[in-house]
Amino acid sequence: MQDMIKRIVEADSEAQALEEANRKAAEKEKIKIEEEAKSIYQKYMDEAQLEIAKNDAYLEKRFTRKLTEITAKQESAMIKLKSDYEQNRDRWVDEIVGRVVG
Repeated sequence: MQDMIKRIVEADSEAQALEEANRKAAEKEKIKIEEEAKSIYQKYMDEAQLEIAKNDAYLEKRFTRKLTEITAKQESAMIKLKSDYEQNRDRWVDEIVGRVVG
């Protein structure tokens, strides 16, 4: 009978030790999975940041080019308007005065 009780106690101790080992292994696996998830997340975030930086540079160049084009068009239009004014101001003044007086 003593021998049976001793075997039961030993089996219970072994079961508890095995349960503890399984719990520790599961905890290690959980930590490992969390670390891998963080690593994967960081990898994709780094790649996304690089892609954003590329897009920012592209858009900045595109914006600068468009701004240069628009500025050149505005300057060209301003030159034409000034030229038209210089060529026609006397005639326009005469026409306005003639319509008002006339």
